Amino acid sequence: MLLLNQHLKHNDTSDELIELIDSLMLSCKEIAIKLREGALAGVLGTSEGVNVQGETQKKLDIISNDILKAVLLDNPTVAGVASEEEDHPVPGNPDGKYLVTFDPLDGSSNIDVNVSVGTIFSILECPEGANGGDDSAYMQSGRKQVAAGYVLYGPCAVLVLTTGQGVNMFTLSHGGDFILTEENVQIPELTQEFGINMSNQRFWEPEMQSYVNDLLQGEEGPLGKRYNMRWVASMVAEVHRILTRGGIFMYPWDKRNPSKPGKLRLMYEGNPMSFLIEQAGGLSTTCYDNIMDIQPEKIHQRVAVGLGSKAEVETMLKYHAKD
Repeated sequence: MLLLNQHLKHNDTSDELIELIDSLMLSCKEIAIKLREGALAGVLGTSEGVNVQGETQKKLDIISNDILKAVLLDNPTVAGVASEEEDHPVPGNPDGKYLVTFDPLDGSSNIDVNVSVGTIFSILECPEGANGGDDSAYMQSGRKQVAAGYVLYGPCAVLVLTTGQGVNMFTLSHGGDFILTEENVQIPELTQEFGINMSNQRFWEPEMQSYVNDLLQGEEGPLGKRYNMRWVASMVAEVHRILTRGGIFMYPWDKRNPSKPGKLRLMYEGNPMSFLIEQAGGLSTTCYDNIMDIQPEKIHQRVAVGLGSKAEVETMLKYHAKD
């Protein structure tokens, strides 16, 4: 049995980064307890507030956000944090080395029906002389991430983590330790599963319409094989399925709000998930370009997403190729 800290030390992870990951996991364990108690703790249901994106917040969105902020800002290695639920970044230790961005509870629309949700996080180095409370400090491409991952709260709590040396999975034990359960995760290159919200089909670009229509034709279509569709409405659950058995997940641009390049957030969802997917041998794109090559312009910037098994993502990209 290899504990999380032992694994990180074995891979020459710096003591400061290990300390930060420890703080993240302490927060996630507390969130896992709140989720497990559910209605018994009075944490289910919707709050009266909305977040910076104008979305109604679940009670556990707010609770999870507060837990992460309190624990991380108490860590001397943290110069600042940025959350999907906060208008602006929150400064931490002026001498801290790292910035942390996070979606405290991805898939929170599923909470009340007891479906898997998760916490997504990304770790960046704080630029020298930068203020962890300023948006500008976080305007770094996904290539600058030093670590990223998520904790999936399902039948068991699972940490999926990369520090740039592959992807590893750790399961939370009854004793409160994250124990290595799968090492060097690799996504199968080929797939017969896709995940997309079909109710938005009429709003997609023609290129995405054509690709999904060909998927649905199965063996009789140009792609020559039968596909199954999966949709959980929780990015953590969708990505976890892909890392476990392959597949492609898409949340493309649509014309309901043409000014927005996509629905998912670059800093809190797009970049950390792309880092994991690439480290596991897959591809992660905007359906045109690589997500981690985007130079951010806003802390809550949105992005279209198409990620998963390499060969299938490459096929999808061909449908979107510009002449």
